[in-house]
Amino acid sequence: MTAPIIRQLAALRAKRNAWIRAGERVAVVPTMGALHAGHLSLVEAAKAACDRVIVTIFVNPKQFNNPEDLANYPRTEHDDAIKLAPYGVDMIYVPDPDQIYPDGFASTVSVAGVADQMEGACRPGHFDGVATVVAKLFLQTGAHQAFFGEKDYQQLLVVRRMARDLDIPIQVVGCPTVREASGLAMSSRNMRLSAAGTAQAGALHPILTKLATALAAGGDFTPLGTAAEAAILAAGFDEVEYLSLCCAEDLSTLDRADRPARLFVAAWLEGVRLIDNVAV
Repeated sequence: MTAPIIRQLAALRAKRNAWIRAGERVAVVPTMGALHAGHLSLVEAAKAACDRVIVTIFVNPKQFNNPEDLANYPRTEHDDAIKLAPYGVDMIYVPDPDQIYPDGFASTVSVAGVADQMEGACRPGHFDGVATVVAKLFLQTGAHQAFFGEKDYQQLLVVRRMARDLDIPIQVVGCPTVREASGLAMSSRNMRLSAAGTAQAGALHPILTKLATALAAGGDFTPLGTAAEAAILAAGFDEVEYLSLCCAEDLSTLDRADRPARLFVAAWLEGVRLIDNVAV
């Protein structure tokens, strides 16, 4: 049976308040829809941790710096509800736009530091949009825990910092990236690739893991990263937007993996922007 779809904040809060009065713990899984196995793994983790699970679906215009990207983003609410049915989700919150951004809405949540590089540098305003909408969803749902995928690792750190800085009483849980058989990180954008493009995209993760192995052995990122970029382009990608080695805790740039680190990449293929990251 599909979960009830709620579109108004008052109805959301009425249900949520009843759960809290009953002493139940509430989880939220924020999404923009077009659900895949990666999202569903977050739902599974949320179900295991809490009594009630809210999945939110909201294509947030404030985190798109490219109007064409916003227009092309898949909207599959009916299919998403069917995919969620076997998981026993308690509510699907698909807020009407005025429930998130009412007339006269004039506030922005901006996170410095972990939001400044990589995605933040390449997509101006993106993380302001993410932090603003996630803060609203945290406050609207009043959830005890929120579940995010490590595929968007920088976003995970931005959200954690935002919740901590604003004293929002919620635990932000990171869950492992779910991958295709080829190693390609699952993403709603993958459906825009052709069959040939999907096959080419599968080369990205093996190149990253090979680079991570070399860095873990003490290698210098500059020559190894240059060689890895060349390998990505040779695999058929059109452009490498960034390939970065960063401290896993604060995303400061590293030359060597002399502390817990992560590799991050953004690359273009067939007009689709793909991102990934792996631990070093």
